[in-house]
Amino acid sequence: MSGKDQGRARGGFKASRHGAGAGQRASAAGNKSAQKKAAEQREAKSHKVGTKAVSNFLRGKRIDPRKIDGRETVVQLVEGTFQSYNSGRLREACALFTELMLDKQVTVGMTLTGALTPAGLGMSIIIPLMEAGFVDWIISTGANLYHDTHFGLGLSMHRGNPQASDTVLREEGVVRIYDVFFDYDVLLSTDAFFRKIIRAPEFQRTMSSAEFHNLCGKYLVEREKALGIPQKSLLAAAYRCGVPIYTSSPGDSSIGMNIAALALEGGTCVIDPNRDVNETASIVLHAKRSGGQSAVLIAGGGSPKNFALQTEPQIQEVLGIDEKGHDYFLQITDARPDTGGLSGATPAEAVSWGKIDPDKLPDAVVCYLDSTIALPILTSYALAKRKPRKLKRLYDQREKMMRTLVREFEQANR
Repeated sequence: MSGKDQGRARGGFKASRHGAGAGQRASAAGNKSAQKKAAEQREAKSHKVGTKAVSNFLRGKRIDPRKIDGRETVVQLVEGTFQSYNSGRLREACALFTELMLDKQVTVGMTLTGALTPAGLGMSIIIPLMEAGFVDWIISTGANLYHDTHFGLGLSMHRGNPQASDTVLREEGVVRIYDVFFDYDVLLSTDAFFRKIIRAPEFQRTMSSAEFHNLCGKYLVEREKALGIPQKSLLAAAYRCGVPIYTSSPGDSSIGMNIAALALEGGTCVIDPNRDVNETASIVLHAKRSGGQSAVLIAGGGSPKNFALQTEPQIQEVLGIDEKGHDYFLQITDARPDTGGLSGATPAEAVSWGKIDPDKLPDAVVCYLDSTIALPILTSYALAKRKPRKLKRLYDQREKMMRTLVREFEQANR
């Protein structure tokens, strides 16, 4: 056997990889008998067991959690007990959000899918994030915005038993979203509200979904004041904070259905998806060209996730403007990556599309958790660790941001 072969005596690997020599670290590929004897000798000499040789893979913080005693804060719970698996990813998400994404130079976009607002997360999570300046723009399903409106109108949603008979619920006029129950009249009353305001002259034009939702928010602010309701509507809060809210599929909700119904009466309210595509791209480009960075906080997945991430391919691939991708990516999802669906697509995959800056990929975090569990913890952690940021009021800057996009498009396509 040659010297070269002797150095690779086991499985083609170098002997130094197997703990064969003195001072070498033990491994599952090493000489089992020798490693066993060495361990027994260490045990016989001292109760202290360990090794001087430390792999770079063992540089992470040692797992030594605090004991839960009921007096810990959310920050202490996350930092002290969320050690591994998806609790570890949530700890990393909290750190990414508070330490990097909430820098004053970062523009944070949030996407909403799943029935979050019916469960009250609009009030408990999203409004506090907007008011603290932690979320600068939003892409949501229309359903989340429709069900958010119930609260602004003083209508009630209730906890329920998901095992209840849906046939009996139907007979009693009760609608359910899993374990959220509400009266069928909640739908009728909300539909009536939207039809009433959309008939107003200021709605009779073509507009982006951000303009549409801003107008809806204005009316909901007035309704909340009239009813004495303390800031329960996400749309109303976005109007007050200047946070633009887009929806990636305007017709796919009861709001869009009511717009369509009014079109049959001769109504001329039209939500233009072209404006949405270009406005959202302009938000990201403006953030970069202003010397800042772009971050996405994705709750769930679906169409809103893609609509937020496609801003970069729109800038680069379609408009021909030089850019690298979003700087920070944080997703909370229960979708698997191996089925090919966008909801489960990883940030690494997004790099290949130009959606995420490859240099920032190590900072990306995906938590495989229910958003209704992860978002309250993330929000509480962030509000405890960071002071509020100055509101960017991006809604008021839409024309300015679009001018930046148009100028760079024209320069790139001369």
